[in-house]
Amino acid sequence: MLQEVFSGLASGFETGAHTELRGQLNRSRRVTLLKGSVVGNARSDVSGVSARVLKDGVYGFSSMAEVSPAAAAQVLRAASDNAGFMAAHVGRPSQPLPALSRDRRALDADIHDPAQRVYIDVARALDDYIVRKCPGLISRRVVATEDSMEKVLMTSDGMDAHTILPRSYCYAIMTAQTDAGAPVELFTALGGEGTFDVNFADLSRCEAEIDLLYERLMQKREGVYADAGEKTVILDGMMTGMLSHEAVGHTVEADLVLGGSVAGHCLGKPVASELVSLTDFAHTAFGQRCPLPVFVDDEGTPAQDVPLIRDGVLVGYMNSRESAVRFGMTPGGNARAWLFSDEPLIRMRNTAVHPGKDKLADMIASVDDGYYLIHSGNGQADTTGEFMFGVTMGYEIRHGKLGRALLDTTISGVAFEMLKTVDMVGDEMVWVSSGFCGKKQPMPVGMGGPALRCRVMIGGR
Repeated sequence: MLQEVFSGLASGFETGAHTELRGQLNRSRRVTLLKGSVVGNARSDVSGVSARVLKDGVYGFSSMAEVSPAAAAQVLRAASDNAGFMAAHVGRPSQPLPALSRDRRALDADIHDPAQRVYIDVARALDDYIVRKCPGLISRRVVATEDSMEKVLMTSDGMDAHTILPRSYCYAIMTAQTDAGAPVELFTALGGEGTFDVNFADLSRCEAEIDLLYERLMQKREGVYADAGEKTVILDGMMTGMLSHEAVGHTVEADLVLGGSVAGHCLGKPVASELVSLTDFAHTAFGQRCPLPVFVDDEGTPAQDVPLIRDGVLVGYMNSRESAVRFGMTPGGNARAWLFSDEPLIRMRNTAVHPGKDKLADMIASVDDGYYLIHSGNGQADTTGEFMFGVTMGYEIRHGKLGRALLDTTISGVAFEMLKTVDMVGDEMVWVSSGFCGKKQPMPVGMGGPALRCRVMIGGR
């Protein structure tokens, strides 16, 4: 439907002004079961059109919650008028945007849209499995969800793209109780890119993950507190991914660099061990499709990988077309918008540390007194690179062997200092993609990496 609405409108783009016209449909479906009872059942579609016009160095933007040729024509006029008004008052020097080759990206395949009953049935089936296989829980939740962004984009320099990014997950959240009566909780996210009916056609694939979650929860029931202080730790791939995104990735987004990020003074300088390389991948990494592939961004830039750290040295930033001019860099397709009514912002896609050569077993064996940290439920970082992440699953390492499970704790530090302590890098990648990045607008992202051995501050009781 979106494609037909835009047919022929490009011929009406204003001569001499850079123009982007976007139609968008966001779908969201979600079902929540608490102890077997449906406590959430939501389904929403949000659609509309927007236009952005660049005149005399200033963008004008307009959007409308209607998908029709008339609405598209109206937002084009309004965006042009807004750009002219702003240019008359701002007086910003005009610089040409980086030239892009004319391109067309047609929709690979349309997506299925299962009835809400499908989500309820799958959630019930997984909940029934938990009841049968996981005794002793004091609470359990199952969440079945799908979201997707469908976009049609036309630009004055020749990009014509129709894309859909669907992803779907089932979350299993289990709560048990220690002997002292304190609750302990763990969760896992099952699924990834693709529609719900495809990802959960065979639920037997989820059973092993649920079994592992329960096994770890029972170990956590008997867990101990970490000893506070600076320790040698092994971050598993999920933790490495969170570090890549939160503590490093945001510092090298060009708009945050312009706002004073620590990375503004580090370009071309060592910020990590020589063993560490980090890239914001567009759609393919290490010969495989990324968890949330992006082929063209919302400015019409064909997506390509953006190297950020190479052999420990900071080598680049993520850019929009406008910021790329400021820094003399090539835009890689990082400008993305969440809703039709949002302007594109510089966002990550699939940000990950590259794998190394070390085996996880050898990394664990190399630690005499430390911790193996597997999973985080939350985290925060700022543009100084300082971070604090919650650790919801981990183990002691004593004399090269895994010991007791850990109760919830935290790790903290300064990313560019902590990364300099990395002295072993695992050879297996772990990707996660179930969350949203919350930079002004929500945005689905992928993040990942291998296990890292490093030094970090860990919290105690």
